[in-house]
Amino acid sequence: MSTWVVTPTYNEAACILPLLQGLRGLSDPPQVLVVDDSSPDGTADLVREFSAQDPGVHLIQRQGQAGLASAYLAGFAHALAQGATRVVQMDADLSHDPLAVPGLLAQDADLVLGSRYVPGGGTVNWPRKRRLLSRGGSLWARTWLRLPQRDLTGGFKAWRAETLSRVLRRPIRSEGYAFQVELTLRAHREGSTIHEYPIVFTERRAGASKLSGGIVVEAVWVVPALALGIWRT
Repeated sequence: MSTWVVTPTYNEAACILPLLQGLRGLSDPPQVLVVDDSSPDGTADLVREFSAQDPGVHLIQRQGQAGLASAYLAGFAHALAQGATRVVQMDADLSHDPLAVPGLLAQDADLVLGSRYVPGGGTVNWPRKRRLLSRGGSLWARTWLRLPQRDLTGGFKAWRAETLSRVLRRPIRSEGYAFQVELTLRAHREGSTIHEYPIVFTERRAGASKLSGGIVVEAVWVVPALALGIWRT
């Protein structure tokens, strides 16, 4: 079994080395693929130096900021082409704990969602506005799409390769929160088994959040579009 972790980066120099060390230090270390959008802070250089000492770390460096969704899609395609049997997606800013990866992988499901909103899950150091935005986004998606999962906007997920391949057969059209929702909705409509695994999400230790008003606005209208069939999933 081959597990790959895909993590997009943009200006994550302050966090990337602890993340790589945490993932590669696991008892069964996964292959780690960093997809960097030409970070001006030298994130890619740090990954390159790390990978020179550890062949289990890989780098895709892209020109310019092409966006979170396209970074994940590039990473997924690479991991699947390399024969991955499980693919984990996670943030690079240490808000997702590398030590939680084995727990996600231990679940017997086609897709495992790292969930803040099931018993045992939670958030640390999040301002009230962010908590309300996240919970509200998940509630908005659950209500429109009639999905049972409680955390639909999170980006910490573990996929079986065959499930991810089926989900990606048609183009993904969304970004940000909506991208996470669209992937889970597709898996649900494919009849995949989906479990939620409790995680504690910790606010980033350094750098600035990539969340923008445009990402939030997109999620507001994309979710109804998915529900009404305006966007085919």
